[in-house]
Amino acid sequence: MKIVLLGTPGAGKGTQADTISEIKGIPHISTGDMFRQAVNDQTPIGLEAKSFMDHGALVPDEITNGIVRERLARPDCVGGFILDGFPRTVDQAVALDGILMEKKEKLRLAMHIEVSPDTLVGRLSGRRTCKNCGALYHIDYSPPKQGEVCDRCGGSLYLRDDDRPETIRRRLEVYYEQTLPLIRFYRDKGLLTTIDGNQDKKQVTSDILAILAGGSPHKHEEG
Repeated sequence: MKIVLLGTPGAGKGTQADTISEIKGIPHISTGDMFRQAVNDQTPIGLEAKSFMDHGALVPDEITNGIVRERLARPDCVGGFILDGFPRTVDQAVALDGILMEKKEKLRLAMHIEVSPDTLVGRLSGRRTCKNCGALYHIDYSPPKQGEVCDRCGGSLYLRDDDRPETIRRRLEVYYEQTLPLIRFYRDKGLLTTIDGNQDKKQVTSDILAILAGGSPHKHEEG
């Protein structure tokens, strides 16, 4: 069960990937996790990636692809995986196909959690961050116990510039521009499944599980 999870910031990819990982017993592999693991293990390619990261530069695709290859070669991926944050481009998707072909494997699904821009703005602009310890809250889903004060350390909470509505809409424009070709790539291969991410997160999980069991969720798109 080898799955790629696609979706905008705030679509709930991480939450859903964690849930499915636990239910299905396959690892949730995020881009950040892969890089941290490679750097911590001090693999040659991890150290090469670190040299770019330390200078605030983007890690080239060839290095990112190499780190993905290393991660997918680990024993816990034998039964499958959920990739979150990779691939981000068509070139990376082609590289992933090549990595899997080397192992005589192939991707089963690319799941796209689709959420309306207005819903995303509401979700992300409701986030609050503690100035002191960095703890995260949401005014609707996980509010602090007392006003704009952190439960952990008593620090004041604030709205990050990245979580302001106008910034979120700009980020979404960039995401759509970069990701639409990737969505078309997987649709053309007959691997794309689109899930309504505007629903309650439990219903989204239910829809994902229905797809994995061979059924149909509320919104199911096949190539």
